[in-house]
Amino acid sequence: MKRIALWLLSTVSAVVLLFGYHTSTSGPAATAQAPVGASLATTSTTTTSGGSSGGSSGGSSGGSSGGSSGGTDSGGTGSGTGGTVTGDVAQTRWGPVQVQITTDGSGTITDVEVIQYPSGNHEDEQINSYALPQLVQETLDAQSADIDMVSGATVTSEGYLQSLQSALDQATA
Repeated sequence: MKRIALWLLSTVSAVVLLFGYHTSTSGPAATAQAPVGASLATTSTTTTSGGSSGGSSGGSSGGSSGGSSGGTDSGGTGSGTGGTVTGDVAQTRWGPVQVQITTDGSGTITDVEVIQYPSGNHEDEQINSYALPQLVQETLDAQSADIDMVSGATVTSEGYLQSLQSALDQATA
């Protein structure tokens, strides 16, 4: 009789634990946290003459960080005036990636901010805390989107490059 009771209790416990387990596809388990060394803007409203406001914070589903839905701030950029430009959102399989660049009057990239990036689970946070600072530094060094992708963060690197190229195209337009 004791064996039957023990078996029943262990079976019930296993079923409860199984259904209580949260997977990475069950939605965001935590809020976005800034990776070490990357310049991130969780809330920003930068407006220049003729531009629209930049990113804003918010929640989203699918294990990705909240952020703007593609707003750009391209007013006052291009042809030597400098400014801040937000690239288009690059949708990756792990979540959206969006880059914002700041240029000076000569067209030199002076700052890069990753305002959206996948952060739905611990592995995303770990990968991005390593990869994003490298991508930002390579962008500042190369002054273009002609940079190497980070090994182990291929999907995020591809999204970063797409959004960066979009921002560079807008800055030179």
